[in-house]
Amino acid sequence: MLETFKVTAKKTSKGLQVETDARGFKFILDEPEALGGTNTGMNPVEALLCAFGACQSIVCASFAESQDFNYDEFWIEVEGDLDPEGFMGISDARNGFQEIRYSTHFVTDEPQDKIDAFSDFMDQHCPVSDNLQNGVKVIRTAAVKESR
Repeated sequence: MLETFKVTAKKTSKGLQVETDARGFKFILDEPEALGGTNTGMNPVEALLCAFGACQSIVCASFAESQDFNYDEFWIEVEGDLDPEGFMGISDARNGFQEIRYSTHFVTDEPQDKIDAFSDFMDQHCPVSDNLQNGVKVIRTAAVKESR
């Protein structure tokens, strides 16, 4: 059974700042001053990397017990390469990330082969990882003209 997730994103009156909302939870996205923003929040591609890291962390916490994997702490480091000149129309570079790399870190007594197997399990069960690795169809359903 499919569940539909909905968010809104609305440009504020400050530079390139955008307020987002999901289920009443709000956060601000922006761009650094060097890219025309007010530097009041992470930019959307940084948020994407954070979403990936958070998803991996949630999968770890949700499935460790059922996978008989014990750990005391977990964190993930994520980085991605993006050429801003593509987005800005200065070059023909791709607009999005060209590559995303990450490393998972566990404080655990588990052997390395079990750590590797659980990391593989996490990657296979992370919805954000699935979207990044396999793509997802993106459909604009409307371009609505609103009254002033």
